[in-house]
Amino acid sequence: MEKLKALQRLEESLNKLPSVGRKSAERLAFAMLDMDESDLQEFADSVSKLKESIHICPICGNLTEEDVCSICKDESRDKSTIMVVSTPKDILALEKGEDYRGLYHVLGGTISLTKGKGIEDLKIPELLERIQSGNVKEVIIATNPTVDGETTALYLAKIIEPLNITVTRIAYGLPMGGNLDYTDSLTISKAIEGRRKI
Repeated sequence: MEKLKALQRLEESLNKLPSVGRKSAERLAFAMLDMDESDLQEFADSVSKLKESIHICPICGNLTEEDVCSICKDESRDKSTIMVVSTPKDILALEKGEDYRGLYHVLGGTISLTKGKGIEDLKIPELLERIQSGNVKEVIIATNPTVDGETTALYLAKIIEPLNITVTRIAYGLPMGGNLDYTDSLTISKAIEGRRKI
């Protein structure tokens, strides 16, 4: 029997999501077919409005639905410390620890020769501008403990250190090759506590 075109198109779309293989996409598509019309419409509206509702914070690069993200707006945060991360997902993971009360800066990735991502593709000029225009005393580098993350951390340390700013790296409480967004809150807390100068 030939597969229905609308169902096949939905499966192909679902298959583009991370960790969704062909079989999972097929199961999800059939589950959607069984949903009430109102639930399916709510799901479709949520997906279609996702990109128009969320945008990048112009200050730090975090995701927000406001003009500026809640972290940058928060007057109680320590403005003398900026933690540098690769993606907005990393901020969510680090905020689980509830120990860090400074600001963030999202690079938009890491230096990666294999992925063709160079220094010019990252928000490094914006970071330097924030450091030079404010009263920043410490930059904590919190890129993932991977080859690309380490390369990025070393490059940042090299260009920030001449600015008379303390540059630290979160400690290796995180597993090598791991990702921040899969790490539990206690490990995140210990990694922040044990950061070291690089």
